[in-house]
Parts: sequence; structure tokens; C-alpha cells
Amino acid sequence: MEYFLMAKILLVEDDARLAGLVQSFLVQHGFSVQQQSRGDLVAEQCKQFQPDLIVLDLMLPGLDGFGVCRQIRPWYKGPVLMLTAKQSDIDQVLGLELGADDYVIKPVEPRVLLARINALLRRTQVSPQAEQQELAFGRLLLKQRSREAWFDKNLVELTSYEFDLLWMLARHAGQTVKREAIHQQIIGREYDGLDRTVDVRVSHLRRKLGDNAEVPFRIKTVWGKGYLFVADAW
Repeated sequence: MEYFLMAKILLVEDDARLAGLVQSFLVQHGFSVQQQSRGDLVAEQCKQFQPDLIVLDLMLPGLDGFGVCRQIRPWYKGPVLMLTAKQSDIDQVLGLELGADDYVIKPVEPRVLLARINALLRRTQVSPQAEQQELAFGRLLLKQRSREAWFDKNLVELTSYEFDLLWMLARHAGQTVKREAIHQQIIGREYDGLDRTVDVRVSHLRRKLGDNAEVPFRIKTVWGKGYLFVADAW
């Protein structure tokens, strides 16, 4: 198992007993963890603590998890892992639309939570070799070192997940990237045939990069297989 020693995690959970157990477990595995029980206090604590990742419960006093995502996403670029007791597909998609990078349905096995956290943190780590890489396609420039996307010389505001997905697709320009491969490499788990995470993120990228939502020509859907980044469409 791969651990990210002393990575900082902000745990937002109003169940004091559950929060204590989760914090203790994560601290045992080398993380620095702060707790918060109210949604309306997350933004200020996030600015002070500057966590590498936020574990965010959906149902919170003061401001729910959806509201927290709306509030922090304009400036917080780290991964957000949402905890929810709801199994509704609508809730899951809404959380992703608002900026959550992944979600876990409670009750969750601690080892599963740890694996999800490590998968999200792994995506934000840039190797020394990768730091030097850039990809350019017409008006689109991707910079791996600074994790930036520039389109028409304008910086495109992308979440950590969106940048990694775009980078993966661009690295395989002209090839169909299978949905299963995206789930394994970017999300860190097997595709179960129902997860909408990748679909939501691709729709975000299309909107932010001026692609046609109904008939995309830059990031195409290859039905039943995955997605195709068109190199000469930029």
C-alpha cells in the first residue's frame, strides 16, 4: 500500500464518534488530520490549514456538502472526497458537478477510504520526469509541471481531476482511451458499469474548452468504448 506521509487532510464530519475513528485511523497511517463539524466554517479553516485533500460529508449543519463545494471550488484546487449516506445517482452526479473529485457511500470500510484517498493524492503528485512535459495542440497548451491548461492564450480553470483526465486523453491523442483505463488510472478503482464520474468530468472539459456538447468534435465519445481526443481540432 502506498501512503503519502504527512499529507494534510481536512475531515468535515458532524458525527463526532465517526470523525474521531476516521481521524485516528488516518493519523495511524501517517496523515496530518484536522476536523470540522460545521459546513459554514469549512472555507475559513481550509484557508488556514491548506489541506492537501478534503474529506467532506454531505449532510452538515450550517451548510451542506453541496454548498461547501460551491463555496470553495473557485479557489481550492485540491481533491475533494465526498461522503454520503445517500445512494441516489442524482446526489452523486450533483456532487461531481459541484466539484467533488470522488464519492464514497457510508458506511465505508476504513481500508477502502484509505485507498480512495491515496488514489486521489497520487494523481496530484508530479514526478521529476513528468515535471518537464508540455503538450501543445493548436490553440491548446497543457503544462504538467504547473498543472495548467491554456486555450487561446487564456488560462482554463480546471479542477485537479479535470486536468489529469485532459492530460491522459491528450497524451493518447488520436486513440480511443477506454473508460475502464480512465477509471483505473485517474479514479483509482475498477469501472462498475454504472459510475457516472467520467461522463460528468468529460462534459465539464467540453464546456470549458469550447467543445460542442451535443456533437463534440474535440473530445469525442466512442460509444461502448471510451473517449477520443482529436489532435487537429484545436
